Amino acid sequence: MSTPPIIIIRKKGGHGGHHGGAWKVAYADFVTAMMALFIVLWLLSSSQKVQQAVGGYFRDPDGTAKKVGTGLAGSGENLQLGKTDMSKLKEQLQQSIQKMNDLERLKKNIAMTVTSEGLRIELLESEKGTFFDSGSSALNQTGQEMLQLLAAELGKVPNRVSVEGHTDSKPFNGKGSYSNWELSSDRANAARRLMQQSGLRGDQVSQVRGFADQRLRNPKDAFDPSNRRVSIIVQYITATPDEPESVGHDAKEAGAEKTAGPSAKSSPENSATKK
Repeated sequence: MSTPPIIIIRKKGGHGGHHGGAWKVAYADFVTAMMALFIVLWLLSSSQKVQQAVGGYFRDPDGTAKKVGTGLAGSGENLQLGKTDMSKLKEQLQQSIQKMNDLERLKKNIAMTVTSEGLRIELLESEKGTFFDSGSSALNQTGQEMLQLLAAELGKVPNRVSVEGHTDSKPFNGKGSYSNWELSSDRANAARRLMQQSGLRGDQVSQVRGFADQRLRNPKDAFDPSNRRVSIIVQYITATPDEPESVGHDAKEAGAEKTAGPSAKSSPENSATKK
């Protein structure tokens, strides 16, 4: 028998061929997508103010972020309110007011309007008085509760506020030289004092002004009880502290483009005691 041939198999050493790095790119895309998902889920569970702050940063990292970025620390309560945020503050205040027990009775006596000066909150008096005692700068129970509620909410924002007092055109039937000028100023100061005791910061009030009947809410009826009111204006933060304000600039928007004529003020039958 012939001898079978001897077959020698020689194995080459070394590792297998290079498989490429495509898997690394796919893995990086997966990690990025997961991170984006977690950020979206966090934003959805965050407060409205935090969402606004994050959105403001991505819209303008060099501008808006400097104003609203501080709201990312903590709960976002320190978000600075500009023109686009005043409507949201208005809605927040309205929701807080809705929790009051006698809201149905007060619905017609509370007005909020976003104006060129800021958010104007007006507490309107009725014929018999709603927030103040008749002919007095003393706040009644309803007035105290309303101002305490507003102070607690407005104390959370960095915006400054101004407080105004207004009357109708009925001459004040009081003693001495005390007039509608003193009454409007005293009511504004009474509101300011209580609000600063109830949550408004000491440096948050920029002005306290008394206008008497020179900024009528209803100029067509100078004796309308709604002309007797206290207005709290949450001012925009765009103006610098040294920039002069236009006093009563948004009076027209509040329905006060005219004042009563002299004949209305001097009419003898309208000398009833101020409400």
